[in-house]
Amino acid sequence: MENTQPTSWKFPSRFWIANAMELMERAAYYGFFIVLTLYLTDIVGFTDIETGIIAGVFSAGVYFFPPFSGTFVDKIGFKNGLIIAFGLLTIGYFFLGIFTTKLMVIILLIILMVGASFIKPLITGTVAKTTNEINRARGFSLFYWVVNIGAFSGKTVVPYIRQGLGLEHVNFFSSGMAFLALLFALFVFKDVKEDTKGKSLKEVWEGLVRIFTKGRLIALTLIVSGFWLIQGQLYATMPKFVIRLQGEEAKPEWLANVNPLVVVIFVVLITQLMRKKQAVNSIFVGMLIMPLSALAMAFSNILGSQAINVFGLFNMHPLTFMMIVGIALQGLAECFISPRFLEYFSLQAPKGEEGLYMGFSHLHSFFSYIIGFVMSGFLLDSYCPDPTTLPAGLTEVQRMAYYADAHYIWYYFVGIGLLAAIALFVFKIVIKKIDAKKNLQV
Repeated sequence: MENTQPTSWKFPSRFWIANAMELMERAAYYGFFIVLTLYLTDIVGFTDIETGIIAGVFSAGVYFFPPFSGTFVDKIGFKNGLIIAFGLLTIGYFFLGIFTTKLMVIILLIILMVGASFIKPLITGTVAKTTNEINRARGFSLFYWVVNIGAFSGKTVVPYIRQGLGLEHVNFFSSGMAFLALLFALFVFKDVKEDTKGKSLKEVWEGLVRIFTKGRLIALTLIVSGFWLIQGQLYATMPKFVIRLQGEEAKPEWLANVNPLVVVIFVVLITQLMRKKQAVNSIFVGMLIMPLSALAMAFSNILGSQAINVFGLFNMHPLTFMMIVGIALQGLAECFISPRFLEYFSLQAPKGEEGLYMGFSHLHSFFSYIIGFVMSGFLLDSYCPDPTTLPAGLTEVQRMAYYADAHYIWYYFVGIGLLAAIALFVFKIVIKKIDAKKNLQV
């Protein structure tokens, strides 16, 4: 362990270098991810349904494989792991900008998935190893800010590339950011030899099996997946929904940035306000907000085209305004849910297996991304179809008639949000009765 300054914001150089690489990687990933479904449909030629399946498997894999990738990191060292990860990401992003045949794109997405799965254990592991019990919370709070700053910056830049140079050129931006991080890994990052023995693949798999035997943990994970399923529509549905209704000049990337902006502003305050409440109660508040988020998005296509005056300062298209409201509500819900769910997940881990359990703390994203992206493909195909599939020679009025019911998409997610909130309410009651019965027996 490197020496740290426990009473200040001073951390070892390796900590700051790791965070700099994380910022670059997040800018690359989210810049790419926000236009992934557009790329697969508009450039590669997959249908909406095919795109939903491919993007769902890709994004779910990014969250499922990190604990397994971490076993290789322990064997080859952090520096070598970072070089491999950023090397794969640089290659994957770059060639996605060149090769657009369907088979090649799928191969390159697999390469990206493997590279991305290395990043989480590498960077979070470095943060953990360069902090101690006194300053670890402060170190991870900085890390969390860096993640959101990277995501925000990547999505801010992308519209200029997509609209100015072409959608496929976004991949070159992401490749460039990954390559810059690769240079840091090669020439700046200093590895430290560790004597600790990492987990084997067998031990990681056995840990995953044990997690699935913990009924209340898996039940809560599946319930919270309802939140992330809706949250994932920022990437699965929203970009196509906005562009198909407003035109190519729209900037869904900027709308998506409302989420990290709200989280950065409010997460510390809300976590502090809810700190004395049980984790499940804080999560429940967030789950109640989520149906309202999807409902606001549904209103985006039924308010007409009359501009909305915002506080007497400027006018905004109703679709843009209601999407911002819905996405802001999602960010607010995340502030109630995400930190407390991680806390709950960590408390379910047996002594000595906290790290292994936390490696699988994003199982909810695995479930929600597969289901959510696949759902999105079918819903877009039904209510907000690809313009290239419409009959030729339509007038603008005739074309827009095909999108008159596009907002129905969001009603499905209102329903999912309500079901998840009800399920959590039932979960609370059941768990309370089980715990009370155990206390009586004791």
